[in-house]
Amino acid sequence: MDPVTLTTDRLLLRTVGAHDTDAVFDAVQDADIQRWTTIPSPYLREHAEGFTGQMVPEGWADGSMFTFGVFLPSGELVGMLGITMRSLGVGEVGFWAAKQHRGNGFLTEATVAASRWAFTSLAVDRVEWRAEVGNHGSRGVAERAGFTVEGTLRSALNNKGVRRDCWIGSLLPSDLGLPSTAPYLPAPPAPSNT
Repeated sequence: MDPVTLTTDRLLLRTVGAHDTDAVFDAVQDADIQRWTTIPSPYLREHAEGFTGQMVPEGWADGSMFTFGVFLPSGELVGMLGITMRSLGVGEVGFWAAKQHRGNGFLTEATVAASRWAFTSLAVDRVEWRAEVGNHGSRGVAERAGFTVEGTLRSALNNKGVRRDCWIGSLLPSDLGLPSTAPYLPAPPAPSNT
């Protein structure tokens, strides 16, 4: 698939390339990004070059991962967001924000826009979000974007060789007022014990 560009009221979401390598490298020097994401640490220039020059374009080309740089209209990098295809009809969103742009709703706005695009353009019926237990910043973005936190998965995330528990949540097309591509039959409510 050819990369697409999405716009919101305040943001431009577009693919990244070699011309964005310096901005990606500089942003990812932040200790919180390296702590809470699965990117390499220390994060070297060669990692940024491989990301912008190989990983991102290959993900778009083979339909395995759709990565958007999140930018202000000025061109300043706010963060990164990707939707990785996990199984038929299921994508997983992941993101990070540059330190100076946290707390202003940019990633929430970007997550809603990218999820809406996945529902309408990729035939996705479920976008999952996962984050290591304790990553309250990521959880806040997911909840504000409309995700339902479904629970905790034990030992479900490998971060730099260490198995960790993670939260999992989901966003469905109906959460954004959109139709699903397949019928959905939710589980019936649990019987009352009264």
